[in-house]
Amino acid sequence: MYNQSLHLHVKTKINIMNKELIIRSNSDNVDFALLKEGKLVEFQKDKDNNKFSVGDVFLAKVRKAIPGLNAAFVNVGYQKDAFLHYHDLGPRLLSLMKFIKSVSTGKNKNFSLNDFVYEKDIDKDGKIDKVIKSNQTLLVQIVKEPISTKGPRISSEISFAGRYLVLVPFSSRISISQKIESSSEKDRLKRLVKSITPKGFGVIIRTVAQGQKVAELDRDLQNLYRKWEDVCSRIPNAQTPSKILGEMNKASSILRDIFNDSFTKIFVDNIDLCAKIKDYIFEIAPHKEDIVKYYNSKTPIFEKFGIERQIKVSFGKTVRLPKGAYLIIEHTEALHVVDVNSGNRTSKEKNQEDTAIEVNLIAAKELARQFRLRDMGGIIVVDFIDMNSSENRRKLFNHLIDEMKEDRAKHKILPPSKFGLIQITRQRVRPEMNIKTNEPNPNGPFGSEIEAPIVLIDKINNQLDSIVKRGLKKLTLNIHPFIAAFLTKGFISIRMKWFLRYKIWIKIMPRDAYTYLEYRFKTDEGKSIKF
Repeated sequence: MYNQSLHLHVKTKINIMNKELIIRSNSDNVDFALLKEGKLVEFQKDKDNNKFSVGDVFLAKVRKAIPGLNAAFVNVGYQKDAFLHYHDLGPRLLSLMKFIKSVSTGKNKNFSLNDFVYEKDIDKDGKIDKVIKSNQTLLVQIVKEPISTKGPRISSEISFAGRYLVLVPFSSRISISQKIESSSEKDRLKRLVKSITPKGFGVIIRTVAQGQKVAELDRDLQNLYRKWEDVCSRIPNAQTPSKILGEMNKASSILRDIFNDSFTKIFVDNIDLCAKIKDYIFEIAPHKEDIVKYYNSKTPIFEKFGIERQIKVSFGKTVRLPKGAYLIIEHTEALHVVDVNSGNRTSKEKNQEDTAIEVNLIAAKELARQFRLRDMGGIIVVDFIDMNSSENRRKLFNHLIDEMKEDRAKHKILPPSKFGLIQITRQRVRPEMNIKTNEPNPNGPFGSEIEAPIVLIDKINNQLDSIVKRGLKKLTLNIHPFIAAFLTKGFISIRMKWFLRYKIWIKIMPRDAYTYLEYRFKTDEGKSIKF
């Protein structure tokens, strides 16, 4: 878990963009939408029945060691056994097991490690069946939630993540986030943290610790040490398997990891949850307490901030880009495949190479957002539009790296291959966010589905950009009566917005023969406009 902490959001010193966190609460779960300049960049759900979250600590029992995998299956109480690889045991496994045994039997009631006698470190290239056996009790932590048919992945290197620091028992190492660039600041933080760290514990200094005083760091460290004591105090009376310590609620954990001074508002539609978040913000950033607001309106909170529409548009198989381009995102069991298409994009002033690099740069920006939004993990292959220029390929590669700097998940991007493909690996620690955007087709056979109408409007908007560039002034839109009524409803209708934007009055003609999402743009002479 603490490896993940090194890749958390950095407080940007320049060009800080406004961020808003919108939190919707209902009886089953809590939804979190992170907006950056009004655009949805992250969407997460906290389900009440999720008992195996990243960071949870369990007292578990080894089911069976598998020498061929150099791993063991461990019973943590989930329907599928958890997976524990040898490399996730940690070098101080034997010391941890000795300590847990002494605590569980009541022989050790002092949870500090000042006078603890360590066992020999395990061999880093050893075999799992040589160090753990069936029915042994282990203290483990969830590092990857259950996904599909697989149980959770666990580690016996326990860590406790705080706002500024991560506390690691049975370690002596003080390490620091690589995203802190100033060598003098690194030296200052290491010196301060070393002076306050208890014996027998290691610490990882997180990026947001930059500029913090020793009092803030010490307060964070003491809170983490109390978590360690809480875990130890629960072990003697705990059943096996059982959860010993749960990660903090989703709202607090999200704020712990991403909150910074660029946040301008946090809206919550549940008064009790709002109070808890306000208290947490007061703890970590007292000067920002007032940005937490209780949302109390008849209009649903996600409708008010345009989040529902963005979800419909962003989570489908096809993702529209500005000026007619689009992405096709396909998911398989083994990997994700993304195809970049220029669509109806035309430009008389540009040659094919210029158009390709322009579309590819736009696509790279949207891809970085899609990875975070859907929490896509594993192997991702992106087929960008072919480019002949090596300079343009390098420009695209560097641009994608820059766009993904805010991604907290560990990832690696390979340069474009000879076929123009870019391969990406991205850490997967929880199930991918998969939201159904299709709706029943009222014109089709029973059980058939179509894209949501809001996606159609987005598609029409993109095509209008292309039409206006061609210099066409008089347009007629033939479309299904239901959609025609939607486009013309109210004084400030969608058609009126088109007029204000393009200075063109579009004549909308309902067509009963059209299917629900069928439409055609026609010129003044009645000729269909092709894309």
